[in-house]
Amino acid sequence: MPLLRFDLIKGRDAADVKKLLDTAHDAMVEAFDVPASDRYQVVHQHEPYEMIMEDTGLGYERTEKFVLLSIVSKKRTAGQKQRLYALTAERLASICGIPSTDLMISITENEDADWSFGLGEAQFITGKL
Repeated sequence: MPLLRFDLIKGRDAADVKKLLDTAHDAMVEAFDVPASDRYQVVHQHEPYEMIMEDTGLGYERTEKFVLLSIVSKKRTAGQKQRLYALTAERLASICGIPSTDLMISITENEDADWSFGLGEAQFITGKL
């Protein structure tokens, strides 16, 4: 059920994007304990001048591999979130070659009534999910 939006700088090929999405999905499934079939991902690619992602004074050097991952999800514990951050950073670095300093994750929480998966219904509220 988490909705993952990836903002990337243009230049990755289809295979690299798929590897990125698969890797992030696997980390999310493990950290949030959701079914593997619970997959909602959107990729937006931007010209380099359309993304200004500084380091908030932490001293990180950002590159063209930068990934902004925005997640909309029901409430998760601080431990689940920290696990997601760590797993995603570790796996994107080892599997995709994306430095952990080139990953920024933001989670926005919502509730069951905020989701409709089709048919104009709130399936979490109707009991279908």
